[in-house]
Amino acid sequence: MTMYHFVGIKGSGMSALAQILHDMGYNVQGSDVGKFFFTQTALEDANIKILPFNRENIKQGMTVIAGNAFPDTHEEIEEAQKQGIPVVRYHAFLGDFMNEFTSIAVTGSHGKTSTTGLLSHVMEGAKPTSFLIGDGTGKGDRDANYFVFEACEYRRHFLSYYPDYAIMTNIDFDHPDYFANVEDVFSAFQQMAMQVKKAIVAYGDDEQLQKIHAEAPVLFYGFAETNDFQARNIEKSTAGTKFDVYVRNNFYASFEIPTFGDHNILNALSVIAICHYEEIDAQIVQKQLKTFKGVKRRFTEKRVGNQILVDDYAHHPVEIKATINAARQKYPDKQIVAVFQPHTFTRTQTFLQEFAESLGEADQVYLCDIFGSARENHGKLTIKDLLVKIEGAEMLKEEDTSPLLHFDNSILIFMGAGDIQKFQTSYEQLLQQQLKKAQ
Repeated sequence: MTMYHFVGIKGSGMSALAQILHDMGYNVQGSDVGKFFFTQTALEDANIKILPFNRENIKQGMTVIAGNAFPDTHEEIEEAQKQGIPVVRYHAFLGDFMNEFTSIAVTGSHGKTSTTGLLSHVMEGAKPTSFLIGDGTGKGDRDANYFVFEACEYRRHFLSYYPDYAIMTNIDFDHPDYFANVEDVFSAFQQMAMQVKKAIVAYGDDEQLQKIHAEAPVLFYGFAETNDFQARNIEKSTAGTKFDVYVRNNFYASFEIPTFGDHNILNALSVIAICHYEEIDAQIVQKQLKTFKGVKRRFTEKRVGNQILVDDYAHHPVEIKATINAARQKYPDKQIVAVFQPHTFTRTQTFLQEFAESLGEADQVYLCDIFGSARENHGKLTIKDLLVKIEGAEMLKEEDTSPLLHFDNSILIFMGAGDIQKFQTSYEQLLQQQLKKAQ
C-alpha cells in the first residue's frame, strides 16, 4: 500500500486532499513548519501524522505530493528525486484524481470557498460526494459519485483540471502580483472554460463572464431576466433570505437560505442550477440549503459579552462590501465596526481607492499594518496611505486593542487573508480580563 507523503501538509488545499485520501483508506502523512495553522486541527483530529520538514522523512515506497509553495530545491523534494521516489505537484495530482468521479470545479474571483462548501453539502444529500474546500476541509467517500472541489485561478493553477462541470462565480481583477489586468484574468478563465466537458454554470450578470465561450453548454444564473436561472421575489430578513427560482422564465421552486447578502443568493443559485442539470430532486436541494452551516473564516460569529465578533477572509474591496452588507441585513440596528488588515502590498496599492470606499460602508474603521508577502518589494507604501483616505479611521495594534471596548452592543468584523486572527485573539483575551474584573 503506497504511503502518500505531503510536503507542506498545512496548506489549505493540501490539508483537504490529505483528509480525502485518508478517508478513502490510504496511508497518509505529511510535513510542514512548526507554526500553528488553523488547517492542522482537522489533520490532528483524523490522527494524520505531521512531521517537521526533514529530508529523512522521505522513504522508499512513498509517493510525494508537493505543495505549490515549495521549490524543487526543498530538502524533501530533492531527497525524493535523488532516491527516484515519484514527486507529484498538488494540482497535477488533483487533475488525475478527479477523473474517477463526476467532477465539479468551483471557480471565480470571489465566493469559491463558500460555494464549494454549499455545493458539497447539497449534493451529499442526494448521492455520496467527496469534496475539497479551500478552507482546508476535505472529505473522501469510497462510494462517491461526485467530487466537488475548489479550483483557484492564481498562477493559472486550475488549468491542470479537465472537470465535467464548472461553476464560474465572477471574474474580477485580483492577484495583481501575478495577473496584469482583468483581461489577463479573463484569458485564464476562457482557457479553463474550453477544458470543461459537460456544462458551465456562470454568473450571467457579470460582463466578463458573458463573453465566455466553450465547447460545453454555458448556463447563466443571476438576477436579470436574460439568465437561464433567475432569482425573483427576494425577501430578506434578519433570519435569512427567501427567493423563487425561474428556469428560462418558468417557475421552478422556492428556496430559503439561512445566510445574508446578495452574494449568498447567487452562490445558492449556482448550486441550484448544477443540481437541476444533474436532475437532483428540488426537495432535497431545498432541505440541504436550509441546513448549511457555512465554511471556516466566512462570516464566522462569536458572541463575547454584548459584542458580536465576526471573523471573515474578505481581502478584496468587493468582498469587504459584501461582508458589511450581509452584517447590515442580519443586524440592521447595530453599529458595524470594520477591523481590516490588508493582504499584500501589491493588492493594497492596486485597490487603494476601492478599499477606502468599501470600508467606508462601516460605521467605524480600524486598520492593521499591511500583511506583506515574501515575494514582493513594497516600495514606499504604508498603511497610512489607506488611513488618510477613510474618514475617521484609526490604527489598531495587536498589543493594544482597547479602543474596541468602546463599541457597546456592536458588530466587530475582523477582515483579511493574512494573520488578522491574532488581533481578534488579542482582543478576546482583553475582553475576558474586563469581564473578570466586572465580576
